[in-house]
Amino acid sequence: MTHFKMIAEQNFKNLCNLTTSLVGLRKGALSYRSRKSEYQIPRSVVSVISRIVDETKREIIAKELKRDRSLIYHYEKMHKSNYRSFPKYREIFNLVFNAYSNIQDSKRIFTDLDHLKQYLKDKGVESSNKHQTIIRITSGKVEADIKVSYKDFYNQLELCKLALQDCKYNLEII
Repeated sequence: MTHFKMIAEQNFKNLCNLTTSLVGLRKGALSYRSRKSEYQIPRSVVSVISRIVDETKREIIAKELKRDRSLIYHYEKMHKSNYRSFPKYREIFNLVFNAYSNIQDSKRIFTDLDHLKQYLKDKGVESSNKHQTIIRITSGKVEADIKVSYKDFYNQLELCKLALQDCKYNLEII
């Protein structure tokens, strides 16, 4: 599993949790097998928003919702029609989209490599002299490589995720 995929999965889970909170459902309720509209509408909304905002792969959405990938295509195809003619769908879509957009817009983006490296260093992320792999962190147009040994890989990876949780970023293992 690539770490881009892990980040996409986590972003999608966060979107699902936000949605269930906003519409008053239990955490994890979007993966229930129920076809009731109280579950179906938010399920469709998170799928479409995740595709629009984060460009999440359909396979990831389907896996997290415990549905078939073809259903995600259906949600995307029906979005314009549902938004135009289905007031409840439109209301939930706008509510979730606005809340998620506000969260995403408030995340920090680095514009300078030195600031990113100093930020990571302050959070305990350090490069190793004896490295076997590299964690590449991308935020905005800035990329920083963290050289790590296999022994310290998991620890440094978790430190990176923790340090960057309030930032827009991608991780790549090289």
